[in-house]
Amino acid sequence: MRILVHAEHEAGAVRDTAFELIAIARLLGGEIEALVMGSEPEALAGQLGGADRVIAIADPALETYLPDAHAAALQAAIRERRPDLVLLSYGTAGLDIAPPVAHACGLPLICNAVALRFEETALAVRAQIYGGKLEASARVPLPAIAMAMPGAARAEEGRLDGTPPVETVAMPPGAAAGIRLVEALEPEVGGVDLTQAERIVCVGRAIGGTDKIAVVEELAGLLNAEIAGSRPVIDAGWLSKDRQVGKSGTTVKPRLYFMAGVSGAPEHLEGMSDSELIVAINTDERAPIFAKAHYGAVCDMFDVLPKLAACLKDS
Repeated sequence: MRILVHAEHEAGAVRDTAFELIAIARLLGGEIEALVMGSEPEALAGQLGGADRVIAIADPALETYLPDAHAAALQAAIRERRPDLVLLSYGTAGLDIAPPVAHACGLPLICNAVALRFEETALAVRAQIYGGKLEASARVPLPAIAMAMPGAARAEEGRLDGTPPVETVAMPPGAAAGIRLVEALEPEVGGVDLTQAERIVCVGRAIGGTDKIAVVEELAGLLNAEIAGSRPVIDAGWLSKDRQVGKSGTTVKPRLYFMAGVSGAPEHLEGMSDSELIVAINTDERAPIFAKAHYGAVCDMFDVLPKLAACLKDS
């Protein structure tokens, strides 16, 4: 079996999601080819020791992320390398390019995959549906394309030493003729850097409003932790944007990630799944976060947080 892994990178560094995909590919077994697209993709080969081979597509149109250009490059790689399975991460780039490429190549596409295995000439997949509240099983013929959920494997298991050989694939001419980058706008620098926090207390929409944030602030202070929020909390204006964790916020890896009232939507899991210790409180016993948490409790945060704070004060 030949597995083509879409290796995303940024600022000269391969992203953790790429290493997660390599880890998944290694568990599946077979020959692993890491596809790297950019202006000088060969330079990243030394970071991809977990792959058997690097497939490089170099073109000025791939220097920055342009969906049409990257989709065309992926399509070219599939048609030349003819993999049995193409793996992408379920994120912004994956959502942009996997559907049109699957359509153009006539391949089945599975999204939100959390577990995969080969069954002779087919791929058996377990995937999240309904925002992670349920899981569905599917079996599709090979070749196929699958988008794996961030956190479905540990990045460390795909991050291995070595420099695999590099082979090149030509970029299709005129692939990015209709789109060009005008300007890259960096987000404003906030007052907190959650990526450096060793402890984080994160709240979801169940907090109910800014008047209840004080309950969380007290616990965070006693834990010497930073406060964070899921997207609904940020969108409601209850916490500032620099405190958002998730696909459209910040990716964090603290030693402790304490969650209160966060259901665990895939977009949020993408930003915190590599936390060392995850503790979750939610009133919904079917909340997806309980499948990811190391410790969980089905209860009301307003019953637990004040008592937990009191215990910490007495300790």
